[in-house]
Amino acid sequence: MKQTKIGRNDPCWCGSGKKYKTCHENMDKKIYRYALEGHIVPPRDIIKTPEQIAKIKESAKINIACLDEVADKIKAGMSTAEINDIVNDVTTKMGGIPAPLNYEGFPYSVCTSLNDQVCHGFPSKDVILQEGDIINVDCSTILDGYFSDSSRMFCIGDVDPEWKKLVEVTKECCDLGLKEVKPWGFLGDMAEVVHKHAEENGYSVVREIGGHGIGLEFHEEPWVGYLSNRGEDMLMVPGMIFTIEPMVNMGTAQITTDKENGWEVYTLDGKPSAQWEYQVLVTEDGYEVISY
Repeated sequence: MKQTKIGRNDPCWCGSGKKYKTCHENMDKKIYRYALEGHIVPPRDIIKTPEQIAKIKESAKINIACLDEVADKIKAGMSTAEINDIVNDVTTKMGGIPAPLNYEGFPYSVCTSLNDQVCHGFPSKDVILQEGDIINVDCSTILDGYFSDSSRMFCIGDVDPEWKKLVEVTKECCDLGLKEVKPWGFLGDMAEVVHKHAEENGYSVVREIGGHGIGLEFHEEPWVGYLSNRGEDMLMVPGMIFTIEPMVNMGTAQITTDKENGWEVYTLDGKPSAQWEYQVLVTEDGYEVISY
């Protein structure tokens, strides 16, 4: 971990205006000790300041409002394009920008992933929600340059009990993972409980796609996977913000991407997939959910 050396009486690297010795010096020393032991540690540029965290939370208010509005209006008979319209309307009225729109060429403001779609589903006026469908709505927002991101599953009408269980167990995976988010633990602590709970219920966790750091950019370090074990992956420290968003398949973990649009991801065996996403801040004594 190579960092610029700062004098103890110099201004802290975080921009707080405080002297380094009264701000981040002790935390940096602790991180350095973990690095010497061979652990992956976070670079300074992904550790958020209180001011940045406050602005990210403002962005998250819009993100939560979008998903709340979708939750209130989603029903059988509506198109996924209408979900896109809802997200656009709420986001712009609250002064934000939909983060997915035009991101690396993605043509919509939200991802709507239905049944066997794992993620990155395209909203469409031709895709009409039917009784028995399950759908993930993944919403991301930019406000004044700060990013938020979360997703929820919705069961449309009377859903097959096995499909409903998949949705519920996937949320349980996220909730169990949350309990493992604490400073000086490791992302692998969270990952282990996520994949074990999924596997104990007969499901598989997608390997190729995971969570990510977020706040100043849409996707930052670290990449967050869910197949590692306790004590592995990056060290968690106060000020880190990342997403917990395992994609849990009823069948095989294998996936395939639509060859025409290069975005929409499906289960290879055609069985359903579910995903919930929380945006999480590591605090001094645990965690805070920023967006859900």
